[in-house]
Amino acid sequence: MKVGIIGLGLIGGSIAKAIKQNTDNTVYGTDIVESVIYKAQLLEAIDGKLEEDMICGCDLIIIALYPKDTIDFIKSHADQFKVGSIILDCCGVKDIICETVKPIAEEKGFTFIGAHPMAGIEYSGFEHSKKSLFKNASMVLTPFTNTKIEIMDKLKKLLVALGFTNVQIASPKEHDKIIAFTSQLAHVVSSAYIKSPTAEKHNGFSAGSYKDLSRVAKLNEDMWTELFLLNNENLVFEIDCIIEKLSQYRNAIKDSNEKELWNLLNEGTERKISIG
Repeated sequence: MKVGIIGLGLIGGSIAKAIKQNTDNTVYGTDIVESVIYKAQLLEAIDGKLEEDMICGCDLIIIALYPKDTIDFIKSHADQFKVGSIILDCCGVKDIICETVKPIAEEKGFTFIGAHPMAGIEYSGFEHSKKSLFKNASMVLTPFTNTKIEIMDKLKKLLVALGFTNVQIASPKEHDKIIAFTSQLAHVVSSAYIKSPTAEKHNGFSAGSYKDLSRVAKLNEDMWTELFLLNNENLVFEIDCIIEKLSQYRNAIKDSNEKELWNLLNEGTERKISIG
């Protein structure tokens, strides 16, 4: 199979390395930064640069760009995609992309499947990509209801080869609702947490709790701003929920209400145990 990868950052670069390491597929890649393409070739993460005239020959194209850039790329290259080919995106939001691309895919005869690899680190760029990034990770797929089972089976086998141990199927709306809690809210909370004036004095006083809660405060502002705003309704709901819960803790502590505070903490413990 001939695979084309658009965008060789952390995710695209890691996908390229994993495909080259674990499959016999031929991989071509491109990036807005020419030196990244050169480095990817030098490190044998790709077999060569994906030129414009090669897109029509790809059986699978994986687009690892920001959401709006992903939509723009699909719109501008729809006529070049091979009929029957699979187009996969890697964005952290799905509804806006799937809704926009669905009529294009139906008209042009390619299969579009929304995808979100649930793996990442606080660093971005090809220099941080690694072939083991997806080991034991989940991949969320948001296929259209008429997607052929044979195509999904073929894609699942590839994902397993890349290291994914769980393939989760969801609707685009379901994905965006859940991801607002599991990923986006965590980044908002971490970013807000680190802004305490006390944070400047953490050295020597911090351990695992500080590291866990502050890790994702270091983020790609351009990408996360776009993701947050494209999923603003779901994310605002989650922010409102945590503000309400924090207010309960604040009030119990401020009022020295030992029983209420114990109950709140116990509820949190029981909740964590029940959901894992």
